[in-house]
Amino acid sequence: MNKLWGHFSTITSHKILVGKLCFKCGLYKQGLLHDLSKYSWVEFSAGVKYFQGNRSPIEKEKEVIGYSKGWLHHKGRNRHHWEYWIDGSLQGIFGTKMPVNYVIEMFCDRVAATMIYQKEKYRNDSALQYFMRNQHNYCMHEESKALLRSLLEMLADNGLDYTIDYIRKEILKNK
Repeated sequence: MNKLWGHFSTITSHKILVGKLCFKCGLYKQGLLHDLSKYSWVEFSAGVKYFQGNRSPIEKEKEVIGYSKGWLHHKGRNRHHWEYWIDGSLQGIFGTKMPVNYVIEMFCDRVAATMIYQKEKYRNDSALQYFMRNQHNYCMHEESKALLRSLLEMLADNGLDYTIDYIRKEILKNK
């Protein structure tokens, strides 16, 4: 499989899966608009160049050149990434509280990413394991981080259908 087709099919499969998960949660607009910037030239061309098929090309680009042009573009345009919500003052850099609907989209994004990259190795605790390995690097508001963690733990313990039902009935019930 060539890199162009591999990257295109990976990001499109991911976008469709996140869309389905967002729709199940009741986030229809976010499901439709999720990750459209991945088709922009700066993100798409970097994705093709660093495509490997088993992990994000962003990580490979960072290894090769020390940063990712595609990621810098992506995180500044997609509110479901905690990095979008970083702010600063004279006291330092901090994560601001994310609106709940974007935390839910982030949950859907992480679940879909682990499903796409892990394929048949995916388990209900896959996204939680990734989160636990990397959370010490997150400059994320504690309430937003706690909500994401609790949803990933719920997924690991109770499965996707239960977690989505909880999101719809308990978290987004008034949205």
